Amino acid sequence: MTKAAFPIVKEGSRLTLHFAVKLRDGSVIDSNFERSPAALTVGDGNLLPGFEQCLLGMTAGQRETFVVPPERGFGQANPNNVQVFPRTTFAADMELAEGLVVSFADAQKAELPGVIAAFDEREVTVDFNHPLAGKEVVFDVHIVSVEAA
Repeated sequence: MTKAAFPIVKEGSRLTLHFAVKLRDGSVIDSNFERSPAALTVGDGNLLPGFEQCLLGMTAGQRETFVVPPERGFGQANPNNVQVFPRTTFAADMELAEGLVVSFADAQKAELPGVIAAFDEREVTVDFNHPLAGKEVVFDVHIVSVEAA
């Protein structure tokens, strides 16, 4: 059987896959290689469009590694998403630490996570950018199965 006889990944394809998202230094952000494969339909919103673009044209059994630039992944960091709050905004007994994720409510009462970037006794700087914003990520993927759209 030739490769053309196998369904290829395209918009609307249903697939099962193993994947890992890593930083360039090899740090693993997320992976399901040690668990059951994920099932999704290309275009259903379960993966960022930049990651889905990497899958197009692949076939079952294929394994590839892609470097996804910020523009196709989690976007560039936006300096307007870094806010400074008075220390009094936070509970007096709250132990602050750089890297601590704190949940805020936006105007619509939706949860908005922010990361403590810096703090002192007067001010707390909170970064609301996605933690992977501005970073190239490595997308390692193994296609387990493909069902045609």
